[in-house]
Amino acid sequence: MTGGPPAGPRLAAYLRLARTENVGPRTYRRLLREFDTPEAALAAVPDKARKAGLGRALRVPTTAQIEDEIAATQALGGRILLLGDRLYPETLAAIPDAPSVLSVLGDAALLSRRHVGIVGARNASAAGMRVAESLAADL
Repeated sequence: MTGGPPAGPRLAAYLRLARTENVGPRTYRRLLREFDTPEAALAAVPDKARKAGLGRALRVPTTAQIEDEIAATQALGGRILLLGDRLYPETLAAIPDAPSVLSVLGDAALLSRRHVGIVGARNASAAGMRVAESLAADL
């Protein structure tokens, strides 16, 4: 991906893939390399799960759930950056498990400067959230 971030249905497709159960950063990149588009990768997820021996279907978020995520991010004044977007930090992209998606508040262009990031689980505990908030406030 180059240039600006995708918008509309294309952004939703990338996010659906990134938010799919058991699809971490490495799997996300591998699926996009193998299938070229997020739509094709999403279509292949059930077959890939079956071939991997998973006895159940993986949960893939609905387009409506993803559109809600996009709207909530935008309502806060934020934006979503995908790995490969022009504003995605190069130093972060260089690590093996770079996050597929970044939710950014503020000036995303500042991400190209020296920076410190706090990375955590999507389903962080209340204690984890408090620690992250405390660390961020001290920065």
